[in-house]
Amino acid sequence: MTDLRDQTFPPDTPPHSGPPAGPSIGAGWGWIMAYGVVSVVLGIAAFVFPYAATFAATVTIGVLFFVSGVFAIAAGLFGHGAESRGYSVLFGILSVVVGALMVMEPVTGAISLTLTVAVWLGARGALELWWGLKMRRRRGMLIALGAVNVLLAVFIAMTVPWSALTLPGYVLAISFLFGGVAALTAAGDHRKGASAFAVPE
Repeated sequence: MTDLRDQTFPPDTPPHSGPPAGPSIGAGWGWIMAYGVVSVVLGIAAFVFPYAATFAATVTIGVLFFVSGVFAIAAGLFGHGAESRGYSVLFGILSVVVGALMVMEPVTGAISLTLTVAVWLGARGALELWWGLKMRRRRGMLIALGAVNVLLAVFIAMTVPWSALTLPGYVLAISFLFGGVAALTAAGDHRKGASAFAVPE
């Protein structure tokens, strides 16, 4: 029999070395859950107060337009040698004007956003109807989707300004609610030891 006392190990390798210890699995799940709770609460509040949510969304988008316009103007004025300097300045001025109007006149901005959504839905629905009529398989689903989008566009256009004062708020509410529920689910899984985000290893 071989005496274990006669066995030697390399000086830098302990006999029972394992993988280096990393951060504990599930750490930080509370922060994810807190974000989910706040997001759900904000979503419910946006559903209850759609007018306030619409104004908040319109003002926020207006500020983003204004800031991006300022940077676009600066890039056009100081970006020597760029071929698109003129376009950048004109685009920046337009963005600044639109952003300022949305901040100072949120009702007008909300109406503009809503009409843009209506035009987008109508164009998408028309394309879906046209493409659905050309398809041989699954044409019914695409035609139905196109018809729904066209009807939504007509409904939104016919109910302005009421739809303009509520639709952005409801869209914001749905976004917050879905994001919050997803965060709560991820926090629960993370607490049990799973990865917080479904990223392949």
